[in-house]
Amino acid sequence: MPANPKHLTKSPWQQFAKISSGIIGGYIISALFHMCLALWLPNSKDVLITSIYTLFIVWCILLIIPYLFKNGWKVWGLYLVISIVLYIIYYFGNQQNPFV
Repeated sequence: MPANPKHLTKSPWQQFAKISSGIIGGYIISALFHMCLALWLPNSKDVLITSIYTLFIVWCILLIIPYLFKNGWKVWGLYLVISIVLYIIYYFGNQQNPFV
């Protein structure tokens, strides 16, 4: 049964924005999130070992989220803001603990 055309995006640029934000932005957010967890949790080695599995799960969830929005560029903006916030958290956490 084919999809209902009213639910499909018309512009190929919107489709590109959704796909690229899901793949690239989702992976960046997943990686930064797990890097922050490794800095802030006491057992950083255990976090890094289990991050192989949980990073993939979080990335898959973040890959689906852009398709819930109508505008793919808004998702890119949201993912960019989240990435910057996570990077700031990682930066300040790494300044306090430089030997991790």
